[in-house]
Amino acid sequence: MEEKLYYKDAYVKSAGAKIVKIEQSKIYLDKTIFFAFSGGQASDRGTIDGEQLIDCIKENGETAHLVEHPEKFKAGDNVELKLDWERRYKLMRLHSALHLVYFAFLEKSGVGKDSVIGSNVEPEKARIDYGMEENVNKYLAEVENEVNEIIKRNLKIETYWKEGEEGRREWKCGEWKMDCGGTHPHSTGEIGEVKLKRKNLGKGKERIEVTLRQTQ
Repeated sequence: MEEKLYYKDAYVKSAGAKIVKIEQSKIYLDKTIFFAFSGGQASDRGTIDGEQLIDCIKENGETAHLVEHPEKFKAGDNVELKLDWERRYKLMRLHSALHLVYFAFLEKSGVGKDSVIGSNVEPEKARIDYGMEENVNKYLAEVENEVNEIIKRNLKIETYWKEGEEGRREWKCGEWKMDCGGTHPHSTGEIGEVKLKRKNLGKGKERIEVTLRQTQ
């Protein structure tokens, strides 16, 4: 299993690595800076020795790096990894913003984990879906205000391996915490102001969409 450098430091933008094996278009490395789609967070993009990374796939704890021209590489090659940092940083900020929205919405509505039916984090938008009859618009203004106040307070965000639970990570901000294996900024102040929007998915399904008002 490769060393996941983003868990040591989510701000690492480049690193050297060695190719362990190649299977068709999939490259496996001894270490990686690229996050593979998991927990709703989109995969990273970047380059391996200048070759564009098409996708990253999580396979039994390993990361399969997909490139367009794998024939350029062979097992044993030392390669340079470069991360698309702008994309990653948006994902980090939106992922933490989504956690803040979840907890603020729980406080205002009483609707929590048991009603969550999906979530996703893309570079331009994040979302959380609920199985509920009530229209979420009733709470959105209050939730948005609370989340933006927390962001302004620049609270510390922590991510770490859960003690006694191998392979599980946790996200924490103040007294709020939840299981999460994604990447996150160091503080809420890095997120920037967020905007919330409701989207109806059909009877008994409500979606809250989260976007950043300003880019950083």
